[in-house]
Amino acid sequence: MNEIWLSNTLGKEKQKFTPINPKEVKLYSCGPTVYNYAHIGNLRAYVFADTLKRTLKYNGFNVKHIMNVTDVGHLTSDADQGDDKMVKALKREGKEMNLENMRSIANFYFEAFKTDLEKLNIELPSAFPFASDHIKEDIEMIQTLLQKDFAYKTTDGIYFDTTKDTHYGRLGGIAEDNDHGRIESNTEKKNYRDFALWKFADGTGLGFVAPFGNGFPGWHIECSAMIEKYLGTPIDIHTGGIDHIPVHHNNEIAQTECATGHNLANFWMHNAHITIGEDKMAKSGDNFLTLETLSKNGVHTLAYRYWLLTARYSTRVDYSLDAIKSAQVAYEKLHAHFNSLSNGNGVVNTEYKERFIEAVNNDLDTPKALAIVWELVKDGELNQADRKATLTDFDKVLGLMLGSVIKENIEIPEDVQKLIEERKIARENKDWTKADELRNQIQSKGFEIKD
Repeated sequence: MNEIWLSNTLGKEKQKFTPINPKEVKLYSCGPTVYNYAHIGNLRAYVFADTLKRTLKYNGFNVKHIMNVTDVGHLTSDADQGDDKMVKALKREGKEMNLENMRSIANFYFEAFKTDLEKLNIELPSAFPFASDHIKEDIEMIQTLLQKDFAYKTTDGIYFDTTKDTHYGRLGGIAEDNDHGRIESNTEKKNYRDFALWKFADGTGLGFVAPFGNGFPGWHIECSAMIEKYLGTPIDIHTGGIDHIPVHHNNEIAQTECATGHNLANFWMHNAHITIGEDKMAKSGDNFLTLETLSKNGVHTLAYRYWLLTARYSTRVDYSLDAIKSAQVAYEKLHAHFNSLSNGNGVVNTEYKERFIEAVNNDLDTPKALAIVWELVKDGELNQADRKATLTDFDKVLGLMLGSVIKENIEIPEDVQKLIEERKIARENKDWTKADELRNQIQSKGFEIKD
């Protein structure tokens, strides 16, 4: 079996990957907080996790993949401050404050999220556990931490005592500069790094029944409890965005390892942000772009996946519609070439496959993998059937659906519809010069018209 090397945030370097069980990899990915639609920055994390999973499977491993769904407990600040994001959604949508409406909103945005995954050809995980369905497991882990004296009670909740964990903050090397919100924001906390395991019910009256006081689980405890239930610790790989490193993932490690006595994960892998200028794309900002936004601008969702693969998952990329449209041109050429190749009893080319495996096994070097794909496309010495078989094999990792029909319902903007109508009139009047000018204007807006 070929060696796989992955960047491990915990080890601060690229390390050889060896699974705990030689036949199965246990993989956990931090999933969405379903209070709104996912933006394209969020979705990069799931394309990354999907590429990782596909690579592991390509190397012969079975992968048990769990992705949580946060529908309670995630405050607007990762540092236990502000409103619960689901409560914020209830207020935004004018719904009565109750757990039923909270779950209804969660179900709606979860289905939208799952649709986005399907559009991007992301293989669905083994399970999507919802946080609100695992309150029992949260409570049990919190009680264990209280019994072991790793937690304490204040007037607003149960907190983890970070001074009791001598290894706290080791992920990403932020033990000394980790800032969870200074102690002045909650004078009952023993240390400003201490974080909430459980928050007591506030003035909204919402909350779940617990022996130490009704309320909500903290965002961090949910992941720990679900990992323990569905995968058991230690797991092989935990994925998420780099923004999770300082707070969420260090907190997961602390509470899990102190409660269970086991390491949480052997490998921690993180994808970099998509930015617009210097700003990270965020649900709360003006740079909130969804797959639907891209579709309205003439971009196919799989072209967006292709664009993401042109950069390393760990490299920050700056959003540019022009860059994504350039990637779409390349993707459509690749797609067209694949479908132009004759079918037959082709065989996967061994030399190209070895080079492709070497690329993806080197910390998911998808830019190099795509370069090998294009080299294969242009290799006239290989017969068409072998080229097609080899591209089909590579697509098991890339997930570009090369054999599919590109078809997507795209809403055509009003200005483009007007240009199409004007061009139709020009053609009826046999004004070919104007018709060509209008065709060029339509193309400049990301649409192609064929007669």
